[in-house]
Amino acid sequence: MSVRHSDRLRTRRRRHSAAVAGLLALGVVAAGCSSSTSDQASTRSGGDDASTSDSSPSASAAPRSAATVASNVKARGVQVDKTLTLTARDGTFKRVTVLAGKKGALRGGLSSDKNTWTSKQRLEPGTRYRVTAVAVDSDGVATTKHSAFRTQPLSLDQQTYPSFAPVEGSTVGVGMPVIVRFDVPVSDKKAIEKHLSVTNSSGQKGAWRWISDSEVHWRPVHYWKPGTDVTVKADVNSIPAGNGVYGQLSRKSTFHVGDAVVSKVNAATHQMKTFINGKLARTTPITTGKPGFTTRSGIKVIVEKFRHKRMNSETIGIANNSADGYDLDDVEYAMRVTYSGEFLHAAPWSVGSQGYANVSHGCTGMSTANAAWLYNISKPGDVVDYTGTDRPMTLDNGYGDWNLPYAQWKQGSALS
Repeated sequence: MSVRHSDRLRTRRRRHSAAVAGLLALGVVAAGCSSSTSDQASTRSGGDDASTSDSSPSASAAPRSAATVASNVKARGVQVDKTLTLTARDGTFKRVTVLAGKKGALRGGLSSDKNTWTSKQRLEPGTRYRVTAVAVDSDGVATTKHSAFRTQPLSLDQQTYPSFAPVEGSTVGVGMPVIVRFDVPVSDKKAIEKHLSVTNSSGQKGAWRWISDSEVHWRPVHYWKPGTDVTVKADVNSIPAGNGVYGQLSRKSTFHVGDAVVSKVNAATHQMKTFINGKLARTTPITTGKPGFTTRSGIKVIVEKFRHKRMNSETIGIANNSADGYDLDDVEYAMRVTYSGEFLHAAPWSVGSQGYANVSHGCTGMSTANAAWLYNISKPGDVVDYTGTDRPMTLDNGYGDWNLPYAQWKQGSALS
């Protein structure tokens, strides 16, 4: 009965300057490295993407180290999903740092033999990294390598930002799926899904399923257990999403699962039974969709709530001036269960039919008092299970996740 809600707005955000912290264990030969004879030798700055060290020592200077340093990156256009690797030849690393200006240092670590340093943090786009690596040969003579490299720049259209539902810190119902939406479509779903995770305090198992190129859901095998705390992570920063697009930012969110509020609507008997934590709390006379506007049967989940909601028939394709047209500017206690416009709400105009006949345009109507009671105990994620009609609920019309058996649900994972 109302305009379809869309929470897929693409919010363009300034890329978060992720801290780039850690030590680097190798000099970058491919990035224009040059060396000094020992740790005591001074260095001077080179150009924007390469640096140079002091010239060769005189005959009276300290002996030249046999150790050399090599890198696996070039000076410019390094892809952000590249793992930086530095290698010490004829020697071992004593110290490595990789700095990204004000962003700090790139985290990394040495191999057990100190011959290799590998970055443990992903690179940021359009950033110049300065490498300083000190290696020591078998005689203890050190050499210092200075180099620099720059990563490829990325526009916002080349980066995809993950957003979550439910929102951080919220309390939800037992039917709430975990939802990650991307503001730029993902074509390499496998690469992205490998970096998505859900953990929960109840230890419930579950699986991801892609609803579209921009939206992926995770649900447990069965409804959430009340009292469960859930953490979702999208560790997608600089992960390739396909077609030259990369993850824009790594994010995480937490939410809490509250009481199990499950309503069971029977459109044939015009009754709704509401259970709280498994116990029947109220039986409510209702009305659902009349012929031509049949309410969908299946498992629905409350998507959002409105204390007051304007409902206009034109939003569902019915002209206001037609026999079935309407424009109600103050519908009370409205709870959306489908994107196409099905709500549970107060319907004082149809009280005479509630419990006896279906007279609505698809919504579930009840008295104002009953609607207020349900509204006050309900939250997004609460389950509303409909029976009694031959029109099925669909997977993507709201949170229709529970209408697929779990064995079929998990086949929608890119990793299945």
